[in-house]
Amino acid sequence: MTSHQVQLLFLDFGLILLLARGLGALAARIGQPPVVGEILAGVLLGPTLLGGLLADRLFPADVRPLLGALANIGVAVFMFVVGLELEHRFLRGRVRITVGAAVGSTLVPFALGIPLAFFLLRHHPTEQRAAFVVFTGLSVSVTAFPVLARILVSRGMSRLAIGGLALAVAAVVDVVAWSALAGVQAVVGGAGDYWQVGLLIPFALVLVAVRPLLMRVLTYGGPGSTLTPTGLAIVMVGIFLSGVATEMMGMHYIFGAFLFGALMPREGTDALREEMRERTGEITSLLLPVYFVVAGLKVDLRGVGLEGLTELAAILLVAIGGKFGGTYLGARSQGLTSEDSGTLAALMNTRGLTELVILGVGLQLGLLDGTLYSLMVVMALVTTAMTGPLLNLIRARSARRGLAAVPDLSAVGDGAENGVAGAGRGSRAAG
Repeated sequence: MTSHQVQLLFLDFGLILLLARGLGALAARIGQPPVVGEILAGVLLGPTLLGGLLADRLFPADVRPLLGALANIGVAVFMFVVGLELEHRFLRGRVRITVGAAVGSTLVPFALGIPLAFFLLRHHPTEQRAAFVVFTGLSVSVTAFPVLARILVSRGMSRLAIGGLALAVAAVVDVVAWSALAGVQAVVGGAGDYWQVGLLIPFALVLVAVRPLLMRVLTYGGPGSTLTPTGLAIVMVGIFLSGVATEMMGMHYIFGAFLFGALMPREGTDALREEMRERTGEITSLLLPVYFVVAGLKVDLRGVGLEGLTELAAILLVAIGGKFGGTYLGARSQGLTSEDSGTLAALMNTRGLTELVILGVGLQLGLLDGTLYSLMVVMALVTTAMTGPLLNLIRARSARRGLAAVPDLSAVGDGAENGVAGAGRGSRAAG
């Protein structure tokens, strides 16, 4: 690195943190998840407003790969946290209703995404048509689990039964989404070596096999011990080596990081995992804003004309209508009231950083061009920002009808105390 590159890298990093923190705090003051402001910061620094003038001067071509490397580290740690926060106890006593809502929340938007994909293919052709159709359905079906957890905590819903149910449904949707994305990645980016994907199963078995050893190392000081610097270093090594493993299998590094977090020891490690969330959250709070800017630099809405606005309207209609309607119908089919189902549907509609990660993979695979990527980022921003107003609208409607703002669901599934305030705290960087 030259001295000039070092100067620009430090300047860019400081500017990114300052702008992301400022807009994130502003978003929080108006009742939005901070991730909305942070994503907006990336878009503002990109070419949309000032063309390439500001972006090219502040983020020249020889510095962007360095920022991209920092962003990749942040995303890898973020995906570890997503996997770490998945809890089997979310499903306890509510398997039927969780599966019903998750099926509606996934299949309906995915099914609507298929005709949307053919509509978009008219002006965004690709040689991988089948993969594009699947990817489009996937991109409108995702829910941002970490952002959702933070919204629940900020609204005091994390320890209510509706909060536990929302987290359970989002966890199922997340697992399905990442599995489907892994399949798309294998087909498009595997260079024909599809047999390598099969190595994911023995790799997962290896991670399961080393869990006792990992737990013994992390709890070396005995039960209730804190996470030592050595323990944190071991966790970070595991994240990066798992990412290397899945990259070598022809898949994205995010899958390895996610799998490592999902297969971390669970029994008797609640306090230890909470500390992991806190410590890794500090890392992601510094590095994820870099990812937002790297993503924002690729967003260019200057050339969006009438055709682009029509495509954006179609994307928003499918993403919002499919997700909200599918979740609502799935929840109602399992006996939830209209208020409960509406609250759950509003929560499932948030997409946040999870959507950006998926879109980044699609851009890397060549499934999305620059214009379509930009439109999809706008969709992620809009659907995340509308979650709070939707919840307020449902609360006001319930209040007018003389009902509680967030009704109790204990009659549907047990464990109203199964909220996860810790999940929200661990996701502060994402929401």
